[in-house]
Amino acid sequence: MHLSDILQENKVHFSFEFFPPKTEEASRALFETISELSPIQPSYLSVTYGAGGSTNELTQNLVIRLKKETPLNVVAHLTAIGASREEIKSQLERYTAAGIRNVLALRGDPPKGSTSFIPDSNGFRYAAEMVAFIKKYFPHFGVSVAGFPEGHPETPNRLQEMDYLKAKVDAGADCICTQLFFDNRDFYDFCERCELAGIKIPIIAGVMPITSLHGLRRMSELALGVHIPGKMLKALARLEGKGSIARFGMHWATEQVRDLLDHRVAGVHLYTLNQSRATVQIVETLGLL
Repeated sequence: MHLSDILQENKVHFSFEFFPPKTEEASRALFETISELSPIQPSYLSVTYGAGGSTNELTQNLVIRLKKETPLNVVAHLTAIGASREEIKSQLERYTAAGIRNVLALRGDPPKGSTSFIPDSNGFRYAAEMVAFIKKYFPHFGVSVAGFPEGHPETPNRLQEMDYLKAKVDAGADCICTQLFFDNRDFYDFCERCELAGIKIPIIAGVMPITSLHGLRRMSELALGVHIPGKMLKALARLEGKGSIARFGMHWATEQVRDLLDHRVAGVHLYTLNQSRATVQIVETLGLL
């Protein structure tokens, strides 16, 4: 089903993000996780790349396997880094043959150890160029693009940042899925900026439940620019070595999602870290299962 059709359905939209496992054991565990999440009836699942497109083949294989073995809608990540136009075209042809109809078009993060984006000589400099390419040559695909509620780390000028986002929308994007955030006020401010920029497509809010301090630190390294509220840091400091970080993380995320639903958000995208427990508890607590 096309993204625009999915998001027009009159329901609470939840979507879940996974990363491709690298071992057979991890693959079995992931499919058990997906089975545990299926009763929530997510609007779609998305599968990410590693930095610099490092898990490209694993991502493609997992996306196609999910399409074959589950009844769920799947959104495949596409990144411009390390990929030529021909390679992106080949991926889209493979997805088309497998019956996959939705992608998330990203410029992508540089490979580990690199600090700057260097496009392929025959690749895309910006995500907007990729969106335009997909809509021209593969118009049957639904295309999601990334949004940054706290600002893109490489674009400190917030007005210019919105110009870049509007370019992706004007190129044909069907929805925006945001990077994770911990303070809903940042998301609402972002939505107001989108409204002022004339952006009218659905905006999906990205939420990640904290499960450990290690995971939080790792996330801070990967999701550059994400700000951790002071009151969250205070609570974590009180809990360290004394209480359950995971329980606190689920409570924080649950309150985020409750508030987002009260504000009639278009959808909530949960970064699962390939685990089901936190996601299921959030949905159960809100009475949505």
